[in-house]
Amino acid sequence: MTLSSNTPHKCYPPLWRWVGVLLCALTCLVFATPDPQALQRDLVARFGPARVALLQDWLQTLNQTRNLGGDEAKLRRINDFVNRNITFDSDINIWQQTDYWATPLETIGIGRGDCEDFAILKYVSLRQTGVATSKLRLIYVKAHLQTPVGPQTQAHMVLAYYASPSADPLILDNLNPSILPASRRNDLNPVFSFNSEGIYAGVSGRDKAATGVGRLSRWADALQRISNEGFSIDK
Repeated sequence: MTLSSNTPHKCYPPLWRWVGVLLCALTCLVFATPDPQALQRDLVARFGPARVALLQDWLQTLNQTRNLGGDEAKLRRINDFVNRNITFDSDINIWQQTDYWATPLETIGIGRGDCEDFAILKYVSLRQTGVATSKLRLIYVKAHLQTPVGPQTQAHMVLAYYASPSADPLILDNLNPSILPASRRNDLNPVFSFNSEGIYAGVSGRDKAATGVGRLSRWADALQRISNEGFSIDK
């Protein structure tokens, strides 16, 4: 499948920076539900009241999604909600930084985000609804785009769901709203993957996470800020 030639979506930074920022080790983390009133107070204090309704819609969506029968129904609900309610924009425009990984509250408070922010919001949302960490990976890919000036390749991030370690993962993406098996996303060339259990050299569901002491990364920083917002993390 070829990405739309008129898509404005672009992700930063260049390829070489991603490997360095993610070479860290993380222990197994579990998200717990934060206090909705505390989240709302935090959002208003940091971003004003404009997106209180979006925050409430998100929390309501999480509550409703928890009761759905299976993981794939949860994937559809969360993927649709995030793609429908968050507008793509670059980190430069939003945060005046070349690369910033926003927390769910930050993405909702701004109402905009780049590919990492879409993927992180979906990841945390699905963890909140009971989808196991072991079934979810954020995957760094090179996306092959057809543009008016010709083919281009850019850094991109998607979220993948593995029904089993040997399964063809399902891809949740902001470029393509359809949830498709990875085997049908020939426009994406995977590089490596990670979740809150660690970093994986590849994208196979059978890969083992790298663990141990590592240097700080944007992902570790994002997880800490997610925890600070009230998404309790139990080690």
